[in-house]
Amino acid sequence: THKIPHTHTHPAGCSLDSMGHSKSHCTRYVISGYYLSFMTSFFYHHCYELPLELQYKYSNLSKGECRPGYSEAKMTSIYPKFARPAPMFLDPNFKRLSKIGSFSPPFGIKTQEKIIDIILAETKNYGLGPELDSLSCKRCIIVGNGGILSNKSLGSKIDEYDVVVRLNEAPVSGFEKDVGSKTTMRITYPEGAIQKIERYEKSSLFVISAFKPPDIKWFRQMVFKERLRGTEGFWKSVARSVPREPEHMRILNPFFIQEAAFRFIGLPHNNGLMGRGNIPTLGTVAITMALHNCDEVAVAGFGYDMSTPHAPLHYYEKLRMSAIKESWTHNIAKEKEFLRKLVMAGVIHDLTNGI
Repeated sequence: THKIPHTHTHPAGCSLDSMGHSKSHCTRYVISGYYLSFMTSFFYHHCYELPLELQYKYSNLSKGECRPGYSEAKMTSIYPKFARPAPMFLDPNFKRLSKIGSFSPPFGIKTQEKIIDIILAETKNYGLGPELDSLSCKRCIIVGNGGILSNKSLGSKIDEYDVVVRLNEAPVSGFEKDVGSKTTMRITYPEGAIQKIERYEKSSLFVISAFKPPDIKWFRQMVFKERLRGTEGFWKSVARSVPREPEHMRILNPFFIQEAAFRFIGLPHNNGLMGRGNIPTLGTVAITMALHNCDEVAVAGFGYDMSTPHAPLHYYEKLRMSAIKESWTHNIAKEKEFLRKLVMAGVIHDLTNGI
């Protein structure tokens, strides 16, 4: 019999030294002369190591200090072709982004170029703002809407991030203790946008993620403060006005929808058109955006636990987990597999441990 040495084990099956850095080998148990993997799951078959120069660089930073290029380095270890530069939002030079030119919404901008030009000429701003754009290292958190956020008192922790991204109509007021009070941007689409003007936070960027041509038409009317006309093409009621000046409104780069769907999650291509089960959820799109534009990426409020049907679905309403219907547009199982891969590889940090 062989004695098994005691090692502290990283979730990915990699042994860690006293500083918490992974050693150069994956922990193996030696039984009867055969090497057996500590874990059998796909994710645990890899040691997600950072290059030595980055390990050294990060070891010299004080605790909690932003680690430049951290998420990108981790992402490259599982997706070697991952390349970070990809603007968060469309700017007047958007036609140079060849990857979105050949796809219609939601995966690109084909057929929508003229209306996008008109919108961008009015908004005149295409970044996060001077202060955030000038940061040499950005820590970002995507706050999901899951009931798992309730009673965790993570609000102050969430507010420590440089960029706080919220989704759709998830409220802040009255829930600050659990979800924080800071909002850098709110990413949404017409059917998901807050409809009651008083529920908007005082200042944040309003970001449209356009899933279909009517979404861009709607956004143009919101930017120009026009009376909403032509609501056909939406699957539920939409916001009739958005209390934001044009300079605080943005169009999310649709490349993130395309990359999340086809490259990361592996959803059906369907000739580049929206079809059954080939649209990533907004949360995963936001994470993809952050991986391209932030040095460290965290999430909170993600993950549905279907084994607890009576648990709250969202942190802000009484709807239960059992209310989830099988989605026509999303593939929740495949998406969870992708997000879990990111967590296991240390690409993203999950504050609520729901993924």
